[in-house]
Amino acid sequence: MSDLPRFAVVGHPNKGKSSIVATLAEDDTVAIAKESGTTTRARSFPMRIDEAPLYELIDTPGFQRARAVLAWLTAHERGAEARPAVLRAFVDSHRDDPSFQSECELLQAVIDGAGILYVVDGAKPYSREYEAEMEILRWSGQPRMALINLIGRGDHVDEWRRALDQFFAIVRVFDAVHADFDKRIELLRAFGELHEPWASKLKEAADALIRERKRRRERSATEIADLLCHCLTISCRAGFEGDAPDEALKSRLTNELMQAVRNRERKARKLVQEIYQHGGVVLEEANASLLSTDVFSEQSFNLFGLSGMQLALTGAASGAIAIGGVDLLFGGASLGLATALGALVGGAGTLFAADRLAKVKVLGTPLGGSELRIGPITNPNFPWVLLGRALLHHRLVAERNHALRERLVVDAARGEHFTDTLDLEHRRTLDRCFKTLRDERAADTEIRTALVNEIVSLMDSETASP
Repeated sequence: MSDLPRFAVVGHPNKGKSSIVATLAEDDTVAIAKESGTTTRARSFPMRIDEAPLYELIDTPGFQRARAVLAWLTAHERGAEARPAVLRAFVDSHRDDPSFQSECELLQAVIDGAGILYVVDGAKPYSREYEAEMEILRWSGQPRMALINLIGRGDHVDEWRRALDQFFAIVRVFDAVHADFDKRIELLRAFGELHEPWASKLKEAADALIRERKRRRERSATEIADLLCHCLTISCRAGFEGDAPDEALKSRLTNELMQAVRNRERKARKLVQEIYQHGGVVLEEANASLLSTDVFSEQSFNLFGLSGMQLALTGAASGAIAIGGVDLLFGGASLGLATALGALVGGAGTLFAADRLAKVKVLGTPLGGSELRIGPITNPNFPWVLLGRALLHHRLVAERNHALRERLVVDAARGEHFTDTLDLEHRRTLDRCFKTLRDERAADTEIRTALVNEIVSLMDSETASP
């Protein structure tokens, strides 16, 4: 047996074998279809981190003539100790027989030393026709684990478990499409217990995957922090003639600024998806999809922004609002605390005209003439909306298995009351970061580091939540 743990994923056609391979190998290239017989040849898919293979999954065709194979094996029976050799003899003598192409393909991987992951559909009733397949696999003498996949709505897990326990040392329920990260780690460790020579390798693989998971969160947090740093400091400029810029120029620059934010958000999403090896995932462009709504929409602000009272209390706690002072949360408008509270409590989510969205300044140029600058964006809820949308997108991508091939459809309910999950300490730290960025100190690496750490902390909190 190879030092690298190798698993042949075998079973009846159309039971989710390829889905399990895709999930355990984190590989979107595994062919998955509802039609039976999608996999016709055995193909290997290594699970790698930084190009170093941890283990290998072998996707195989489904059994087609298991009873005929078992009849041949029984006819050539030479005792229990010779059964693996008899199985190899069957493959050697039938590899060119089209009638047994599927069986030879899947059994070749097994007789070459792969461990066995036998997959059944626990949503369908147990049938004795599967016993021939299980008996053939027992002839191999290879370490074997059975996985009860759940493809439909039925629940026949108990009857499957009673049957599988007769043939396999370990039986696990494993939903290939929806299994979380912890389930995958548990599966690796369980197989290590089944086959002692691989125990240390699979423990190393599990530990490496856990470290990689943490690294992916940190890399994603960095991308989200960079998104915030960029979008809270960018501005758009244009020269103009005359004493004052006209409204058309203000409108054009405001639209350019908003489009720049949209583009940067799309770039951040793509980068996060690539971190989790989901670069090909398409965000559902349905009206009901929360993340496909515009970042500047009222819906986004209502779902992700701080409430009016939260804005006021957060600003007061972080020193961003001061009685009789200049309220930087409102783009430089001088407001007392009482006035600020009244305005904030009145409504959290609506964007206003250009002069309430971002700073508007008229600047002189070195060569004479005037220039209009719009930005950075100073709307108080804008960074919270941007952060909330980014964290929701990250969670959906991080939780997504590679067996799921549908578009990334976002349930709007999952984004409701995002800010209710943030305690005052988190809000205060983040607000100070946002305030510093609004003061156009984006190059401050200390602020960027603080943002990354806060975002990682929020991601860790999500992971720890039941």
